Amino acid sequence: MPPTSSTLKRELGRWDLTAIGINMVIGAGVFLVPSEVAAQVGRWGPAVYLALGFFSLLVGLCFAEVGSRFEGTGGPYLYTQAAFGRFAAFEVGWMYWFTRVAAQASVTNGLILALGFYWPWMRMGMSRLLLLTVVTAAFATINVWGVRQAARMVDFFTIGKLLPLLLFIGVGIFFIRPQYLVPAGPVPWSHLPAAMLVLLFIFSGYEVIAVPAGESKNPRRHVPFAVVATILAVTAVNTLVHIVAMGTLVTLASSVTPLADAALLFMGAAGALMMGLGSVVSIMGNTAGQILTSSRMLFALAENGDLPAFFGKIHRTFRTPANAIIFSSAAALILALSGSFEELAAASAMARLLVYLSVCGSTLILRRRKFDHDLDPPGFRLPFGPLIPSLALVFSASMLLGVGKEEFIVGMAALLLGAILFLISTRILQRKNSLPAAPGAPETR
Repeated sequence: MPPTSSTLKRELGRWDLTAIGINMVIGAGVFLVPSEVAAQVGRWGPAVYLALGFFSLLVGLCFAEVGSRFEGTGGPYLYTQAAFGRFAAFEVGWMYWFTRVAAQASVTNGLILALGFYWPWMRMGMSRLLLLTVVTAAFATINVWGVRQAARMVDFFTIGKLLPLLLFIGVGIFFIRPQYLVPAGPVPWSHLPAAMLVLLFIFSGYEVIAVPAGESKNPRRHVPFAVVATILAVTAVNTLVHIVAMGTLVTLASSVTPLADAALLFMGAAGALMMGLGSVVSIMGNTAGQILTSSRMLFALAENGDLPAFFGKIHRTFRTPANAIIFSSAAALILALSGSFEELAAASAMARLLVYLSVCGSTLILRRRKFDHDLDPPGFRLPFGPLIPSLALVFSASMLLGVGKEEFIVGMAALLLGAILFLISTRILQRKNSLPAAPGAPETR
């Protein structure tokens, strides 16, 4: 059995995990992507949203089944280790941590740019450096204080980003012009893959739910619930937001700030300002979630012996993976200050799809009888045999084929770097374990 992270406090309930998932999926993209989707597929946008929501649910159901077998921290990393071995698991864990840190650097910079729209001095020189440092340090400190405090912060930002979106839907639905919703012409099949990849960006993030499972009160029940609830909720919100934007803003395809422009039409300047501030809250919430999940993956790699024990140390007072939190936050801050995060963030699409492929494959592999003695039986089992995991695998593989050249090159470079790090780490740990223990020293795991 994999470790159960018994040294961490189990304080997260099912709704905490759901809030973490919604917070990570609904980011600044929901405020901007509708125009790009409309430019690609016109008035077929809502159908494309629902289609990607359906396929995301297939993948999410695989997370639900395999996640109901485990109680430890690490999520996809643990599943891949059980099904495919340490090297494949290390690559999944490394890619996950790598892209989360790059994403944190990206969204923190996005926050400074968004605030700089109102206060231009924030974008420049020492002010930018201080703000990036203060924001990163503040979120890291809250995470070190305790997972309960971190979860409450995420809950706050989740509510803060959902309220303007729900108000946008609730008010805007009465101003929709039905003729704007009627598709003109056949489905633009040639543009469909590009639109699906764009939407993959704003539908991704629910995979984070399984990572802090070692701090969940009942992970084998709460992780499946939170994954499915998150996907259903964000599919509904994203689709309805697009319908309102498309039904009220005739120039949706060419709008730079589609939700703000649409809100300006039916709620006036206050509505446009609300959507602008909503995007800032979304960015802040996403930053908070990145720290929470990236640090737990680094902790999981150390806890399972794939990285030095330093990253798996638990704070004596707060019972949090303090070293992993501080290291992940420092790495993100360095990337943010250097401005080199954009190239690294290009690997995020490939990393997400790698995680999806590994989890869908693990769902099928771990059903084999030989794992019955090593793993707990799933608390949740998918119906229809291998059908759902197989469809999810085909979907993830087809999306991987659509990854752009730059994303593919950066992703392969990250995988190669991960392989090198795995070799170095295993050599160092092997040498350390082969050294004779000092007289009277306790044994190490």
